[in-house]
Amino acid sequence: MESAHNPDGTKRPMLTGMFADRDSTERAYSSLSERGYTNDEINLLMSDDTREKYYSDKNDHSDLGTKAAETAGTGSAIGGTIGAIVGVIAAIGTSVVIPGLGIIVAGPLAAGLAGAGAGGITGGIIGALVGSGIPEDRAKVYESGIKDGHVVLGVHPRNEEDADYFENNWRTNQAKDIYR
Repeated sequence: MESAHNPDGTKRPMLTGMFADRDSTERAYSSLSERGYTNDEINLLMSDDTREKYYSDKNDHSDLGTKAAETAGTGSAIGGTIGAIVGVIAAIGTSVVIPGLGIIVAGPLAAGLAGAGAGGITGGIIGALVGSGIPEDRAKVYESGIKDGHVVLGVHPRNEEDADYFENNWRTNQAKDIYR
């Protein structure tokens, strides 16, 4: 498996995209899994309201639903029946629910947010995105989208071929505000 670093040791930029509905989000997530990306390489950001609306079906056995559901066992603020995306979040291994904001973050970004607590979505999510190489203006677009019920996926592609593949796949799946 190739690393998410360039030959000179610098980290590859994160590819991010925002999805407005469950189907497009799950197709995009599946494209990552199909190319061998593991849950601990995939970042996922959404509001708890979005999780409740789209990913709380107890009979949801999709990969994304499973990831989202696993967050329930992390001692986070998530309760009730949890679906695919929530299972995905838990499967990622590191997930954070920011108390009082109802924002769920899973994947490598969650580790950076773990210390942010309820310090605010601007300092927390925007700071984590900016710290991962996303420009602040784009991070603010994502923040607004998350508040409006969208889901943001992010990954450090292992190579240019993967980056091109995911960008094209995500466009096909109605991703908005793709950044790489």
